Amino acid sequence: QVQLVESGGRLVQAGDSLRLSCVSSGRTFSMYAVGWFRQAPGQEREFVASLSSNIGSTYYADSVKGRFTISRDNAKNTVYLQMNSLKPEDTAVYYCAAGRYAVARTTQYDVWGQGTQVTVSS
Repeated sequence: QVQLVESGGRLVQAGDSLRLSCVSSGRTFSMYAVGWFRQAPGQEREFVASLSSNIGSTYYADSVKGRFTISRDNAKNTVYLQMNSLKPEDTAVYYCAAGRYAVARTTQYDVWGQGTQVTVSS
């Protein structure tokens, strides 16, 4: 069973960059599609980015396209979210997830991390 642990979240200023990491304890991590989601206070969890397990196709929410990059290092069982040009509206708890398909629906992911807080001040 895959388990996920996120890290890297912290307080930054608008315009800064930040890289989140998500480490998996499972040996079959490379077989999973992975996704990053975020949830701001009082709001539903929303899709940020995803990466397929096979050919490495990537998908992004319109709100982060061109600013965020998802990547993975299967040798390290780790998926990353590089976030550039951060905005106050990017403030949220960020979660990584693993599933069969790199889709935007939260229900399609089987395993979730505990989340890491990203706060962007203006």
